[in-house]
Amino acid sequence: MSDDHDEESADEANEPEADDVDAQDTEEENVEEDENVEETDEESLQEGDFVTVDYTARTVEDDQLVDTTDPGVADDEGVNADQEFEPRTIVLGEGHLFPGVEEKIVGSTVGASGTAVVPAGEAFGEYDDDEVRTISTDRIPEDDRYPGAQVQVDGDQGFVETIVGGRARVDFNHPLAGADIEYEYEVLDTVDDRTEQAEQLLRLFLDLDLQLRFETDTVEEEQLVEPDEDEADEGEDEEADPELETVEVEKESLYIEATPQLTMNQQWMMQKQQIGQQMMELLGIDRIVVEEIIDGGGMGMGMPGMMGGTGGAGGLEEALEEADVDADELAEEL
Repeated sequence: MSDDHDEESADEANEPEADDVDAQDTEEENVEEDENVEETDEESLQEGDFVTVDYTARTVEDDQLVDTTDPGVADDEGVNADQEFEPRTIVLGEGHLFPGVEEKIVGSTVGASGTAVVPAGEAFGEYDDDEVRTISTDRIPEDDRYPGAQVQVDGDQGFVETIVGGRARVDFNHPLAGADIEYEYEVLDTVDDRTEQAEQLLRLFLDLDLQLRFETDTVEEEQLVEPDEDEADEGEDEEADPELETVEVEKESLYIEATPQLTMNQQWMMQKQQIGQQMMELLGIDRIVVEEIIDGGGMGMGMPGMMGGTGGAGGLEEALEEADVDADELAEEL
């Protein structure tokens, strides 16, 4: 009997208690949940991500179209057909969409869709009665002196409401001031290729498609030479000029072809430095090089008597005779 009793006691000792089993199961479940959370976090969209979105924005009160990337919606609304409508690539956290919309997208995943309402104060501002002012019509170009005309006065954009005699009532509020805006959006994809990221940024900032490439260049630059500790101690009472040395450093560069469309782009001309700085920060590069390409197609357009012109002194004399100009009189005047 004692042997059987000892065996049973041993078996009971080896069996885990119920509380231990529950604790072990709970721990395993927590580990699985943590793994799922980590996987979700890795896939979720974060600030700094390049994402391609499709969206349509309308006013909440009267369903007026504000903006869209959908060509079908634009066609239904009769929007200018010359404008191109397609999904837009933005950088989350950079204010390329209203913060209320970006906040909805951050933390979501590719394929997510939804709506976001942006209050008027965070969209185009609250309506301000003080921004409706009466001014002399002399301050408005004659061709714009009619109700509904968009005018610029002292740098402020406004719309003419009424004109009575020599006075005009102009509303300088944004046309959408006071309107809450609702966005319907869908996250289509992320953009990870750096060349495509650069292309999409230029399209976003300037609405241009340009040829570009990344290169790593070795350039020379001057750097400040730190003095040795012994030299620094000896010259504590002396003010020495800083020493510079020329060193070679590697710079990651983005090369952009300087097309006429770029050089004449109003946005580029006015905000070149700001746009370039933003692109360098978002792409993690050291500099941007805008390349101007000059080919040999214009060599035949020389001055008369030069390459491609009339050629030689004889040709110049003939040209003067044809123009009825006396060569001796011209020489005296010169």
